[in-house]
Amino acid sequence: MRTPSQSAWRMVVGLGLVSLFADFTYEGGRSIGGPFLALLGAGPLLVGAVAGVGEFLGYLIRLFAGRWVDKSGRPWHLMYLGYTLNLLSVPALATAPSAGMAAVLLFLERLGKGLRTPARDALLSHAGERLGQGRVFGLHELFDQFGAFLGPLAVALLVGLGGYRLGFAGLLAPALLALFLLWRAHRHNGGAAAHSVVQDWEGLPRAYYAYLLFAMLAVAGFAHFQLVAYHLEVTQAVPAAHIPLLFALAMGADALAAYGAGHMFEHLGLRLLWGLPPLNLVAVALFFLAKEPSLLGVAAVLWGCGLGLQESLMRSAVAVLSPPEQRGSAFGLFDTAFGGAWMLGSLAMGYLYNLAPGYLVAFGSLLQLATTLFLARFYTLLPEVQR
Repeated sequence: MRTPSQSAWRMVVGLGLVSLFADFTYEGGRSIGGPFLALLGAGPLLVGAVAGVGEFLGYLIRLFAGRWVDKSGRPWHLMYLGYTLNLLSVPALATAPSAGMAAVLLFLERLGKGLRTPARDALLSHAGERLGQGRVFGLHELFDQFGAFLGPLAVALLVGLGGYRLGFAGLLAPALLALFLLWRAHRHNGGAAAHSVVQDWEGLPRAYYAYLLFAMLAVAGFAHFQLVAYHLEVTQAVPAAHIPLLFALAMGADALAAYGAGHMFEHLGLRLLWGLPPLNLVAVALFFLAKEPSLLGVAAVLWGCGLGLQESLMRSAVAVLSPPEQRGSAFGLFDTAFGGAWMLGSLAMGYLYNLAPGYLVAFGSLLQLATTLFLARFYTLLPEVQR
């Protein structure tokens, strides 16, 4: 008979495998979504709306999804619905007859991800009560980014063999495998508990809200890779074929950094937050100011490490700074605020880039400096064990 800790580990690994094949599916699809829309006759406004507005709506729905998880105590119901929408919308693009239908499917994919993410993170955080929050979220991010690394590579091969529609159709297999693994993970529901007592969001600790503002400042000054790729293309800093390779390098660094940070979190706690602002600052500066390909490779590694810290360390922090009965709400609110801050920061960076790349770098640097000063101010609010 398995112990509760063994069941919790089985669930964590199971959800990690789900995320591996889920990221394989939707990151593979997202890598060709823009060109496919253009092939179907979409204009830049529609492409921009799908990328920007669709991403933000996917974050916004998490606010309500997280609340529902806490109120109902049934996270698996929302995960089944969310993963089904998230995953099956991608291979369905192979049959899309028009740009409008393709856009609807891409919106549904983002909606599905938004619905299931707070439920999944709440479940992982409950397992983390037994196993360690850093270890749980670090391992999960390692699985997650391994799928994000492999998916676009597989889709690139399929597109080369038979075009975009074959690329989307080939993603049906990993999508179905992810749904099967989700059912298997449900059988090992270790470390997860249903909570029926729901408080208002205002009932979350002050340290949580201070940390939320820190995360918003940090991500607002962190350039999205779409903007980085645009810069590399228009300046011809590297050959076009090298841009996805830089992204793959960043995803590999993301996976390793997230896993390492997760293990260090168990010993260093939230002291690791001090490393995030300088990491983000140097990565953005190198990407937009460096000319040497070797420096751009360094930038990709640092950018991936920054993203890995954000995905692993920040989720671990939400778990330790919020009570178990409010984890769904805490993750939902965090994700929505995080996504909104990244969208606003990206819009500002896009505007400043049109003036000059140096203005973008200055904006990002000022935000990372503000992030560091804010961390120094709210650090005393953190639980003593996490400082």
